[in-house]
Formats: sequence, C-alpha cells, structure tokens
Amino acid sequence: MKFSICARRAAVAALPLLAIAFSGLPAVLAQSTSTSAPDPAQPWNWSDEFVRSQVNQVRAGRDLNPDSWPGGARVAVLLSFDVDNETVQGLRTGEISIGPLSQGQYGARVALPRIVKLMDAENIPATFFFPAWSLKLAPEQADVINNSGLHEIAVHGWIHELNTSLDAATEERLLRQAVDEIEKITGRRPVGYRAPSWNHSPNTLRIVRDMGFLYESSLMHDDRPYELLQDGEPTGVVELPVEWILDDAPLFNPLGNRYMNPRDVMQVWIDEFDKAWEERTMFLLTLHPHVSGHRSRIVALEGLIDHIQAKGDVWFGTHEAAALYVRERAGMD
Repeated sequence: MKFSICARRAAVAALPLLAIAFSGLPAVLAQSTSTSAPDPAQPWNWSDEFVRSQVNQVRAGRDLNPDSWPGGARVAVLLSFDVDNETVQGLRTGEISIGPLSQGQYGARVALPRIVKLMDAENIPATFFFPAWSLKLAPEQADVINNSGLHEIAVHGWIHELNTSLDAATEERLLRQAVDEIEKITGRRPVGYRAPSWNHSPNTLRIVRDMGFLYESSLMHDDRPYELLQDGEPTGVVELPVEWILDDAPLFNPLGNRYMNPRDVMQVWIDEFDKAWEERTMFLLTLHPHVSGHRSRIVALEGLIDHIQAKGDVWFGTHEAAALYVRERAGMD
C-alpha cells in the first residue's frame, strides 16, 4: 500500500466524527430546539446531547470473548490479508501511473501465491478481503486461495473507495455490486465486511446490517471480539477489531518516514500475540500481499508463525469461523 494512501486512511480515521458525518446528522439534531446547527469548528460549544449522539453512532457493546476457543485453546489467531493490489496504486483515486500499477500487479502475480503457499504448508486458515476490482483484474486469485479449502474470501469494497466520502445510496450500491461480483467469481457470497478505509460513514453500519453480514472488521474499540451498538442499541453484528499496530502497510513502506525493518515489526507482533495469549483473548493481524509478500518481508510472517506454534494452546481460524463461534457461545443465534 502506498504511504500516501495509508496516510490518508489514518488521517480520515483521526478526524472528529462530525467532520466526516455532517451530511447525515442524526435525528437528535433535527429535533433540537436550537435554530442553528452546531458549529463543527467549535466542539467546545456543543450540547451534551449532541456530543453523545455523535459518539454513540457506533459503539462497542458486550464483550464476546469466550472462556476458551475451539479445542479448549486459550487464544485465537486470525490472520487476514487485504488484497488491495492495483486499487490502492491509483485506481481508487483515479491517479493512474504505470509504475504504481505494476506494484499492484505484483500482489496478484507473485505475492499472493507466495503467502497462500505458506498458509497451506502450515495448515493455517486465513481470511482474504478483496476490493471487487482486485479480483476482477486477476480472477485466478480465487482458485489460488480456494484450492486448499482452508480459507475465506470476504469483501473490502468495490475499488477501495473512500466510503466515508460517499452518500448513502452510492456507498450501498458499490458494496452490493462488490458482493455480487465476488460471489460470481468465487462461487460463494462473502459473509464478512471490512471497510476499505477502516472507517464508517454515518450509513455504513446500517448498510452492513441490511445486507445481513455475519461480521464486520474495520473498527478499533477493543482487542477482543464484541457486539456493535448503533445509537446505543445492540445490533447483533460481531466486530472483529483491527488496529494500526497490527497492520503491515504503515511500517513497511521504504519511501515513508515510518519505515521499520521487517524483523523489528515481527517483534511488535510477537509482543502483541504474547499479551493476547496471557489474557486468553484474540490476536488479529492484517497484512497486504503486495506489501508483506516480498521476499525480505515474508520472513516476518514466517517468524511470527514459528513463535505462535512454539507457544502452543492456540486456535487458528478464519474470521467467519471465529464470528460463528463467539456468536454461538454468547447465545446470539
């Protein structure tokens, strides 16, 4: 993933929620007795009611971490891969340039097969999130992933669009056509959603619920699985949270000022896993084939897997399997 794209994703995620949501202000504002809308530049003057309405749009509900994972394991390890390829090398922004697009094709041509080969050799199931256009450009990726029968394919948008910048109708249209296209190519309808920019618009959760997704994996309220709340009400949607610490893209860009040696990044992941193991919770890692699938970087993933397997008492699962398990243990079905 290009550093500029990651920087924009991080910046959007860091903006006050109102700034990305003003086109869809909640009902509480419409019902306000005030004659003017709150000024987004003066949050210190917002009413208590309005602040709470913004924060409560999407919130963490009950903890869904089970007492133990399948087989009595003390920790769940969920390895996920956002297969962005050309979509983040110019397609999502319309900034078309041959060099960056070639970096995207590397993801499908070299990196994905290398990563899947490692997962299959270690008998580790993983979840692969696709923007639909990434799969449309190289549909053979579906067979690479599906041949072992271990893995899951989920949806990551249409063209890695910035969903927080879209009106509700466009955001929903793109997600529905992405799901249809992935089902057509893979033969199975995705049950999991990850927002292209790890962020929700004011409409995203409603769309996710209307489309009947089993789980969502874009937000950062917790380290553990939890149920999402919308405007304070339980949704029945399982959140499998992500975190920038557990993402390869920001730290592996050799042109960025945050670049780290892959073996140093591996140690961060090992420390995160060890704490999850101590706490008997969940370790969820997000990698990108076009980033971590390079020869000098896949050693970080190999070293992490060696460490996890040596530690033991671990369950490796797809996001779908984890969501089904925590739902069943929590009595949600």
